[in-house]
Amino acid sequence: MVVASKTNTSTRRTGEGAEQVRRLVSVIVLVNERAESLVELYEEYSAPLRTNGIDHEFIFVAQPWFSRLLEPVRSLARNGTPIRAVELAQPSTEATLVKVGAKVAQGDILVTLPSYRRVEASALPTLIEQVEAGVDLALARRWPRSDSWINRIQSRLFHALLGRLSGERLEDVACGVRAMRPELLDQITIYGDFYRFLPLFALREGYRVAEFDCPQHPKDRGRRIYSPGVYLRRMIDVLGLYFLLRFTDKPLRFFGLIGSVVCLAGAGILVVLLAQRLAGYGIADRPLLLLGVVLLVLGTQAVALGLMGEIIVHLHASGRRGYRLRSSAASTGHPDPRKDGSD
Repeated sequence: MVVASKTNTSTRRTGEGAEQVRRLVSVIVLVNERAESLVELYEEYSAPLRTNGIDHEFIFVAQPWFSRLLEPVRSLARNGTPIRAVELAQPSTEATLVKVGAKVAQGDILVTLPSYRRVEASALPTLIEQVEAGVDLALARRWPRSDSWINRIQSRLFHALLGRLSGERLEDVACGVRAMRPELLDQITIYGDFYRFLPLFALREGYRVAEFDCPQHPKDRGRRIYSPGVYLRRMIDVLGLYFLLRFTDKPLRFFGLIGSVVCLAGAGILVVLLAQRLAGYGIADRPLLLLGVVLLVLGTQAVALGLMGEIIVHLHASGRRGYRLRSSAASTGHPDPRKDGSD
């Protein structure tokens, strides 16, 4: 059920009394793929914000080949509509689009939307309200799902694999409709196609992340079957995510484990061949000899790569903080004035 936000103001105490400070919400629309009419998108998703009295601005960040779609929203902006259109000069990734939008955003809360419908517009006030209530990152989960059974099977398999590798259970990482605090993007490093996994990185850093059921949009019900290359790239992304979440501070455990297994396999083959050679059998023309040598060399290289990673982590360890404080208090029970809550 969607709960309307009753207020979007906060109270700031000053020496002369209480001062009402209105929050501004920046809605960043990522014009990256499957783009629909941006004017219709704006009208549909801005309506519930106006109804609930939420001050807002829309920022459309587009890849260069979508420049023609920006012209109608630029016309609205010239007429005083709270819209800004940003066009990149060269093709870039979704993470870059988000960073560019966040850089020009002026809001206290950021909302990200794809340039196509995922959930009903009425879900936005709910996500914004949850961030105002203390959640650092509020995710829209399309529920109940009413799209093709193929889409649902793909989603379940993807999230089952994601949960298995990351250790975190989220139901709809790929939805893309999110509300968050701006500092989240400042503190978490995302690049390439890893923006879709931002909730998992946020959970690792100790941020409050929650999913909320939102009605699925009728236009999101079409069957989607991608090319084999897309599925392969997703698998590579998941493998990279697994490494970054589990082995960023200890790369030798990842490469050392792989290298040790490969080395043992190669060494085992060579020992067997050595025993056969001592027994009088010829091994010069045996393909297993080449395989054993290759496995031994590859395993050694993997271990060496892990050692180099450990050296890099060690050299940079003094310049980075491996933790983030959610709260801190002095022994007297008073809040620590040096607390920033973002490291």
